[in-house]
Amino acid sequence: MKTRNMMQGKFKVLTLSYKNAPIAVREAVSLNEIGCRNLLDKVKEFTNCTEAMVLSTCNRTEVYYTADEGYANELVKLIALEKGFIATKKIQPYFESITDHEAAMTHLFRVALGLESQVVGDMQIMNQVKNAYQWAIEADAVGPFMHRLLHTVFNANKLAVNNTNFRDGAASVSYATVEMVEELTANLVEPRVLLIGVGDIGRDVCLNFQKSCINHLTILNRTHHKAVELAQRVGATTAYWENVWVEIEKADVVISSVPGDCFFISEDKLGQFPNVGKPKLFLDLSMPRSIDVALENIPGVSVYNIDAIKNRTTEALELRLASIPAVEQIIADSVSEFQVWANENAFTPVIQQFKSHLEQIRQQEIARYLKKLSAEEAQLVEAITQSMLNKIVKLPAIELKAACQRGNVSELSESLSALFNLEKETCPNR
Repeated sequence: MKTRNMMQGKFKVLTLSYKNAPIAVREAVSLNEIGCRNLLDKVKEFTNCTEAMVLSTCNRTEVYYTADEGYANELVKLIALEKGFIATKKIQPYFESITDHEAAMTHLFRVALGLESQVVGDMQIMNQVKNAYQWAIEADAVGPFMHRLLHTVFNANKLAVNNTNFRDGAASVSYATVEMVEELTANLVEPRVLLIGVGDIGRDVCLNFQKSCINHLTILNRTHHKAVELAQRVGATTAYWENVWVEIEKADVVISSVPGDCFFISEDKLGQFPNVGKPKLFLDLSMPRSIDVALENIPGVSVYNIDAIKNRTTEALELRLASIPAVEQIIADSVSEFQVWANENAFTPVIQQFKSHLEQIRQQEIARYLKKLSAEEAQLVEAITQSMLNKIVKLPAIELKAACQRGNVSELSESLSALFNLEKETCPNR
C-alpha cells in the first residue's frame, strides 16, 4: 500500500449482500477474523489502495478502500484466493462496485447504522463495523481519511440513538429469532431450547430470551465459563461441550450460531438418534451454516436459516421504520459535514504551498536590503512584511473555505496552484 496524500484516492466499496446474493454464495465468500486480516494484507500487497477495511458478516462481505482507480476485479480475485478457490466467474456477478465517492460513503453509513440490515436497525452490525475498523488499524491499512470517516460514522450512530426511535425496542436479528421460536413452539408445553455458541449473535439471542415466555433454555459453548457467565445473567442452565449431541437430542428447538467450519449438525448424525421421529426445530444463525438443510428429510424436523428470519411485525420495528427518514437525514448531514472537512484538508496543502512561495519571495527581497538596515530597522521590516504576508494569504484561505460549502474547492485550488506555479516550484514530485 503506497504512502500518498490522504485525499488523492477516492473512496470506493466492493459489496456483496443478502439483497442480491443467495445464502450459498454469501457462505462461499464469508470471512472470519483471520480471513479479514489476511485479505487486508493481500490488498496492501497487490493493489495501490491507500486505505482499506474489510467487513464480513452473515449478510454481507465488503471491502471499503481509497484509490484513484477501481480494483473490483482484483479484490474479487483476492477474496477467491483467500477462500481457496480459483474460479471467480460464479461469484463475480453478485458483487457490486460503488465507485462514486459520496455514494460509497453513504453506503458505509447506511450499513453501519443498520439501514441495510436484513432486520432494519440491527444493533449487532455497529459492533461488527468497529471490529473491522480495529483490524484495519492493526494492519496499518487506514490513514487520516478513513480514521475521520469511521469516527463520523460512530458519531452519526450516537445521534440516531439519542435523537430518534431507531434503536428503541429489540427489533434485531436476535429478537426476531426469539420471536420466531415463540411462534413456532406456541403449541408445545414447556418447550426445551438449546442455544449453541455465545458469540455476538448467540449472546444477543440469549439476552432477548429474558423477556420471552420460554422457560427452559440451555446454553452450550466450547469455552464453558462463557456459557456459565451468560446463563447466570439470564437464569438459564448450561451443559458441557462434550454432551452437545445428548443436548441436541433432548431439545425441542436448537439454535446454532457456531460457524459450520467448526461444528456441523448433519442428517447422518441426527438420523442416529433413538427418538429420530420426534418433532424438532433448528434455527441456523451461522455463517458458514452449521445445520444441514437435508435434516428436513427426517420426518418432524424443520430447518430455518438466517434468510428465513424476516422482519417481524412488532411495535419496536414499526417505530424504527417510522424513524428511517430522520436517520437518513442524520446520514446526509454527516456525509456533508465530513465532505467539508475532507475538502478543507484537500486545500490546506495548497495554502501552505502558497504561503511558502510568498515567504520565499519575502526572504529574498529582505536579504537584498538587510545590510543597509540597522538592527531595529531590520526587526521592523521583518514584522511589517510578515504581517503583510499573513493578510495576503488570509483572503484565498477564506475563499477556499467558502468554496468547500459550494462544492467547487477543487477548481479554486487548481486555479491558485496554476496562477502561482505552485506545483512546479514547491511540489516537484506530485
